[in-house]
Amino acid sequence: MTSPWRGAIAPIPRPDPSVFSAATIERGRVLAHLGACFVCHTEEGGAPLAGGLRLDTPFGVITTTNITPDVETGIGAWSYPAFERAMREGLHRDGRHLYPAFPYTSYAKTTDADLQALYAYLMSVPAVRNATPAPEFTFPFDQRWLMAFWNTLFHKATPFTPDPSKSDLWNRGFYLVEGLGHCSACHTPRNLLGAEETGARRFSGGVAEGWEAPALNRENRAPVPWDETAYYDYLRTGWSRHHGAAAGPMAPIVAELKVLPDADIRAMAHYLASLGDAPRSAAEIDALAAAREAATAPRARAPVSVPGGRMFEGACAVCHEPGKGSALYGTKPSLALVTAVQSDTPDTVVRVMLEGIHPKGLGTLGAMPSFADHMSDWQIAEIVHYVRGRFAPERPAWSDVEATVARLRAHAGAR
Repeated sequence: MTSPWRGAIAPIPRPDPSVFSAATIERGRVLAHLGACFVCHTEEGGAPLAGGLRLDTPFGVITTTNITPDVETGIGAWSYPAFERAMREGLHRDGRHLYPAFPYTSYAKTTDADLQALYAYLMSVPAVRNATPAPEFTFPFDQRWLMAFWNTLFHKATPFTPDPSKSDLWNRGFYLVEGLGHCSACHTPRNLLGAEETGARRFSGGVAEGWEAPALNRENRAPVPWDETAYYDYLRTGWSRHHGAAAGPMAPIVAELKVLPDADIRAMAHYLASLGDAPRSAAEIDALAAAREAATAPRARAPVSVPGGRMFEGACAVCHEPGKGSALYGTKPSLALVTAVQSDTPDTVVRVMLEGIHPKGLGTLGAMPSFADHMSDWQIAEIVHYVRGRFAPERPAWSDVEATVARLRAHAGAR
């Protein structure tokens, strides 16, 4: 095990961006978007990359740091070796251990060339003076030196090595998804010490900012299996005909991926598809979707008698009822195919109703309005019950939905 106390790396004058080539800086810009640096290190209304975003964790609150090249409050005094050590080993320039809310456990897989390009880009952006608060952790989680033991148990600071038994496309996808893309950070459950679980539990689903991050492996509950085409459509546009739209913390991730070339999105889709069941043909996928929608269609001329059904007809059907009306707001998601409706908990469906979907930077994807100001807890709960019973009839009914609505409404109001 490495020592719990690590030495500081001496500060340097801020590097002159002109020492880096334009091509290197541009490569780093794309990598910064792949790594979602802007998503985590920019608070709402704040300067890009200047930190300040509060993240709730099971161990306390972390406020993201300033990674602009400001010498005093950012990383402007960091040499490349200090930056590389942070990305691979989770250590601050001054020797402090970083917490794995910063996903260095994934970033460690990044190649030297890509880390150098990312460093060049970050040193080229405008410096912003913005001191951010320290983590709000209680004892013993506020003892950073304990992370040395955590790293010994759960972290391998080794760059990616291609698997010679796999194709170039698969290896490229693995590198993007498992490295800077850090998809496992949200889509893998964590143990009691906050480390990602391994083996069959990897990519079996997790939680991101209170939203369910569904399984990406064979445990995914999507009514229609995810295939390479669906992953490509979803990552490229934020929308898949057979799975719906990106919502919650996934929507800004898709927006960040817009700068990646098509070849990289296809590689990511190829790798993600390999985590699931054996691939099916496009015709089989279409047939499964059609059968699912037919099985959950409203009975011809049968009146909707339950309160949730009547409210669904009035507020939701125009966008979510197959064959009824045009595609408003850009898309027409089929609830018969949405994974969240199949979940063990109603939380994601409730949050979408309370908060809506407002995908910034995703072109014509459109939006879903929030119903928080227009419906009571009881009304939302009744609609959620109806959606579950109709579109996931083989799954058990959700319990305590009205209490869930109240809890999530209070949480949204407290932010």
